[in-house]
Amino acid sequence: MIDVLYFAWVRERIGLPREKVETSAATVADLIDQLRAREDRYAAAFADLSALRVALDQELSSFDAPLSGVREVAFFPPMTGG
Repeated sequence: MIDVLYFAWVRERIGLPREKVETSAATVADLIDQLRAREDRYAAAFADLSALRVALDQELSSFDAPLSGVREVAFFPPMTGG
């Protein structure tokens, strides 16, 4: 079981700030594929991965990162600022 957190517009599209997900996904990309297949709102949120970042256990990571041992996955748009 993995805690999945959604921030900013990702949360708005999915309609949840977080959820627990039972998954056998090996990588972040596999998890995204499983989420996309759930409903249209997930497909919309994960339609453009270039507009997303991911953190595993609060450390910035990549979509091909393994999920073994990970407890928390967070999806959010790239940070902007100045």
